Amino acid sequence: MKSRRHKMIREIIEQKKIETQCQLTDELQKHGYNVTQATISRDIKEIGLVKTSSGEDTFCYTFPPGIITGNSFDRAKRMMRENMLKVEVNQFMLAIKTLPGAAQAVAFCLDGLGWKGIAGCVAGDDTILLMAHEGEDVHKLAESLQELAQ
Repeated sequence: MKSRRHKMIREIIEQKKIETQCQLTDELQKHGYNVTQATISRDIKEIGLVKTSSGEDTFCYTFPPGIITGNSFDRAKRMMRENMLKVEVNQFMLAIKTLPGAAQAVAFCLDGLGWKGIAGCVAGDDTILLMAHEGEDVHKLAESLQELAQ
């Protein structure tokens, strides 16, 4: 739910001039997301949005200069390096242990990489279950994740 909400926030910011957290909350509610201002505040920090001048005496949320709106490889690398503790391999899945509270943000970055071998991620508080596509070598995928965290 969080990663879908973050994606929707990105889309809204790219399409509309959003000046307040209240405005963003209203836009998300129009798209079926029942969120509070406190949730929006956390989302803004996690996504890395900033307020920039949009005219005389007005400011709106935007992405920092030089930041690509999608998840970048560098961000995923940093998230893995700072938060991943270990990777355990199963037949078709990987269990990625993270620092407490970091699993959802790390999973969001992994999903954003667009790696063909990753079917999807499910994140809890400190664990991510990553499912590989059928026929994918999960050991090589685990090695790639370990290398990403270097």
